[in-house]
Amino acid sequence: MIEALVNHFSWMLLRTQVFVYVLLGLRDQAIAYLRQMRAVRPDDFFVLTTLAHFLGQRDEGQAAPNRAEAITLLRQALGLQPNNAALHFNLAFLLEAQGQLPDAEAAFRRAVAIDEKLDRAWYGLGLVLIRQRRLEEALSALQRNTVLQPMSPFAWYQMARVHLDLNQPEQTEAIIRHLQGFEPKVANQLRRETGLGGV
Repeated sequence: MIEALVNHFSWMLLRTQVFVYVLLGLRDQAIAYLRQMRAVRPDDFFVLTTLAHFLGQRDEGQAAPNRAEAITLLRQALGLQPNNAALHFNLAFLLEAQGQLPDAEAAFRRAVAIDEKLDRAWYGLGLVLIRQRRLEEALSALQRNTVLQPMSPFAWYQMARVHLDLNQPEQTEAIIRHLQGFEPKVANQLRRETGLGGV
């Protein structure tokens, strides 16, 4: 019993050390520490998800090796918590960045099946469907995002572009007018890009 408490306390100290490294901006040291922790407890949820987070961030604008490892870690974490919508979203995000669009779509769909109010997963699903040229389906996903986040311009912008690709300029113009009411910069950007919506 005492040994278990000491082990738990020691593990909490190790976790705290990771946060200290992060606060000091020492991300590489935090990653190295997490790798050591994983060697001790390969199925620790905190270690898997935190290491995946840092590795996924490290890859922004770079080649894929860290991202591929992050995907593996998230899949392992999902084995521990298969109904965690945020984990499915994070996995989908990385899969999309890797160009694994069918897998990303499946992960986004799983995320919204678990939590239908996860607006960013609806948005991500819309983007993946756009990249696969499944524009009507993309519109449905983006519309769900706008219901959940009506004042966020991102899905509105993508919907306007999709309507234009579907040769539906009236719908694009309607979105531009709608955006003018709360995001005039985005509305003006769409006007410049599409030539629609007046001056």
